[in-house]
Amino acid sequence: MSSKWLLWVLVATLQVAGPGYRFEFPRDHFNHADYETEWWYYTGNLRSADGRRFGYELTFFRQANAEAASGNADWSAGQLYLAHLALSDVDGQKFEHFERLNRAGPGLAGADLAGRRYWNGNWQVKWTSDAGAQELQAVGSDFTLKLKLTPEKPFVIHGVDGVSQKGPGKGQGSHYISFTRLGSAGSLVRGGKTVAVTGSSWMDHEFFTERQDPDLNGWDWFAVQLNNDTELMLYRLRLKSGAVSPYSSGTFVDARGQAQHLTAADFRLSPGGDWVSAASGARYPLSWKIDVPGLGIALTEVTRLPAQELYTPHSVSPGYWEGAVDYAGTERGKGVTGVGYLEMTGYLAPLRLGH
Repeated sequence: MSSKWLLWVLVATLQVAGPGYRFEFPRDHFNHADYETEWWYYTGNLRSADGRRFGYELTFFRQANAEAASGNADWSAGQLYLAHLALSDVDGQKFEHFERLNRAGPGLAGADLAGRRYWNGNWQVKWTSDAGAQELQAVGSDFTLKLKLTPEKPFVIHGVDGVSQKGPGKGQGSHYISFTRLGSAGSLVRGGKTVAVTGSSWMDHEFFTERQDPDLNGWDWFAVQLNNDTELMLYRLRLKSGAVSPYSSGTFVDARGQAQHLTAADFRLSPGGDWVSAASGARYPLSWKIDVPGLGIALTEVTRLPAQELYTPHSVSPGYWEGAVDYAGTERGKGVTGVGYLEMTGYLAPLRLGH
């Protein structure tokens, strides 16, 4: 059977993200093998006791491929598991990143409701309660990060009627769940020294079957945690024409944890301050103005560490920029500051549906 035929069979049997999905938790925090693509995405800003600033990213991806249509033996590549790990030493102006690709094999990688965890080798997140308490572990070439993550707010479901729509067609969207504020405490072992770190993390979980808008070029995604205990998620979908897609959207989470959906017409994102990567040649806008008039939000985003590009020649994934950033401005006339993460894709080459 040809690979093209297998791919057709696979896609025909998979589910697509659409309105009316009936969420069930904790089940929906874990694996959805009946969707083509899934990811669990952790980013966070941490400080050591002496005030040193760090950012981290740990992401787990599951991707079904054509072989899935012909069975799932232990060594089948029917489900592939990709993971990214990055550490930003903001004060030391150093950025490290790693990736790994595994098939499930005999426990090499996976996502499992029964075991309440997802993992890729010795990178893993294990849930310690159905309410969302989690333990994270990641081991780089010269550092180990271990964190206990505690939800400070309930998770939110983005979009409308259970779907985060990213294009005009059926299936051009995802089921998208976030913990927008996870208290984070643990240790960073680096250069033979162990330091205690504390801070705040953000976790995204999305699952979908690709039905990408063919006009999509890339996206800019913002995770904002402000010091007045509100959060903001925004994504700007960029079309190949240079226009912004009307399917760009976002979510505002108030101090009580109540979520409000934002359409593309509800906010403006204005880029500036380009940085050019010496490694890839890609040009990224690192300074942004964020305006959400209906909520009285006006913010400026900047980063103290420009070189936070995840790019490796001949990598299995295209290069993109994602890093720790700072926010400052006003919300309803009161001054606010904050931290978060910014992701920018499609500046090196057009990318697929995300974030």
